[in-house]
Amino acid sequence: MDAPSQAGSPVVPGRGTGSHEVTVRVPATSANLGPGYDCLGLCLDLWDEVSVSTLDGRGVEIDVTGEGEHTIARDESHLVIATIRRALADLGHPDPRCGLMLHAHNRIAQSRGLGSSAAAIVAGLALGWGIARPGQPLDRDWALAVATQIEGHPDNAAPAIFGGAQLSWLDGDSASAADVISHASGARESISVSAVHHVDLEIDPRIHPVVFVPQRRVPTSAARAVMPHSVPHDDAVRQVLSACLLVTSLSHHPEHLMAATQDWLHQPFRRDLMPESADLIDQLRACGVPAVISGAGSTVLALGTTDQLAGVAGADTRDFAVHQVGFGAGVQLHA
Repeated sequence: MDAPSQAGSPVVPGRGTGSHEVTVRVPATSANLGPGYDCLGLCLDLWDEVSVSTLDGRGVEIDVTGEGEHTIARDESHLVIATIRRALADLGHPDPRCGLMLHAHNRIAQSRGLGSSAAAIVAGLALGWGIARPGQPLDRDWALAVATQIEGHPDNAAPAIFGGAQLSWLDGDSASAADVISHASGARESISVSAVHHVDLEIDPRIHPVVFVPQRRVPTSAARAVMPHSVPHDDAVRQVLSACLLVTSLSHHPEHLMAATQDWLHQPFRRDLMPESADLIDQLRACGVPAVISGAGSTVLALGTTDQLAGVAGADTRDFAVHQVGFGAGVQLHA
C-alpha cells in the first residue's frame, strides 16, 4: 500500500490481537489511458492484500512485505491506517482511535502510475467498513465519494472499487481538486455520494493490457506541476476526438486503438520527467502497439489485441519489468 515514505517503528508493539479481523484484496489501476485525463481508468489483475485486526487500547502495529517494505511508515501516518481512522469516524464507530494491527503484502509498484495511493485509500475504506459494519456488503458508492474526497479525483478510485473500465466525474464545481481534501493542508471539504459519478465501460474481450514498469519513480505532485494552464484550441479538439474514439475502441473497435490513445493534454509535458518511458512509448507506437503513460507515470501501459501486441518484440524493454496482467475486478472485502 502506498503511504508517506518515511520509515518508523510500531507505536505499541507486541500486543495480542482483538477478535475482529478484516481482510481485503485491492487492485492496481491505470488512469488516463492517453486522452482520458482525470476521468478514464481501468482495473488491472495485480493485487495488494491487507488485513487489519482491532487491538485493546491505542496505537498501531504494522507489518509490510513486498513493495515499499523498507520505506513505508510504521505509524499513524501510514495511508491505510489514516484512511481506516477516517472511515471509522465517518461511519460513526464508537472508538475510531482503537488499536490496530495491520498486515500488508504489496505487489503494486509505488509512485509508478499504477494507482498505489488509490489502492491504499480504497483498502483503508473497505477495512474501516468491515470493522464498523461487520457482515454488511461494502457501500461502494460511499467508498467512491470518500476516496474522491481524499484523492481529489475519482479516475483511479472508481476502477479500484468497481473493477473493469470506468468513466468517472464530479458534479459542477466539485470537479476541481481544490474543492476536495488536501493531504498537505488537512483541509476537509465534503463531497456527497450524489456528486461523484461513474459509468462501467465495456471492454472488448480481444483487448489485453501489458504494463512496463521502470525503476524511475515519478511523484504525482511532480507530474501535475509541469502541466500547463491552457493548451491550443486545435489540440483540445484533437483530444476530444481521441477520448470519444477511445471509449468505442475499448468496447467494440480495438482496431482504432492507435488513433484513440493519442494525447495532447498531458503526456507531451511530462516527457522530461520520465525519458525512458517516453522513449519506450515512441518505440512501441512505431511498432504499431497502442501505448500510453499509465496515470502520472512512469509505468507504460499497452492496450491491444494479440496481433497489435506482437509489436512489443520490436521495442527495447530491457530496463522495464514487463507484466501481462489482464483486467481485474474491484476491491474484495472479507470480514
